[in-house]
Amino acid sequence: MRYDVIQLAVRPGTTPASLAKLETWLAETGALGRLLACWYSEIGSLNQILLIFTHDPESEPFDRAEVARSANPFGLAGALTGWSADSFVQFPFVEPLRPGNFGPFFEARTYLVMPDRMGKTIELWRDVLPKRLTLSPALGVMHSVSGPVPRFLHIWPWDSLDGRMRTRARAVELGLWPPPGGPDHLIAQQVDIYLAAPFSPIR
Repeated sequence: MRYDVIQLAVRPGTTPASLAKLETWLAETGALGRLLACWYSEIGSLNQILLIFTHDPESEPFDRAEVARSANPFGLAGALTGWSADSFVQFPFVEPLRPGNFGPFFEARTYLVMPDRMGKTIELWRDVLPKRLTLSPALGVMHSVSGPVPRFLHIWPWDSLDGRMRTRARAVELGLWPPPGGPDHLIAQQVDIYLAAPFSPIR
């Protein structure tokens, strides 16, 4: 399954109004595909809005050039300070993203991987992820096919931040995480925690 992951940066103090304008723009244009998630950052890089879309097999991905030329990209003229859009593919053994109530917190971990290590990373995750999932679910585990490559993104939903800390500590205590040798393949890491917009199908 392929996904478009779009990151929007907005001016400080404009996130609530930007989400409302974005909801209207998405409803009016339908330009980006089938919306799965619209989240805004709470911890990490602030004033960020994360969008995740997928497409029916017969449809084309959204026209990034058209959005780039727009005088009102994403309906956020005056608030938008930058945006990026990359395509990701879910790891082959991970279920597709689906709408539902999973949060309210969503932890997005983005890792830049050494150029020859993505295949090895996938195999490591194939071996250890099922045991890690006995402690808490993963919403998505995917690798990039555009933008900085290789890179992968894994998303973990949490019902509380305290629960997140307890579960992560337990995974380490039991030797279930991280995948043995996995950090050796990494160049850089970014962690952000998001909350769902009211209209987000995944929330």
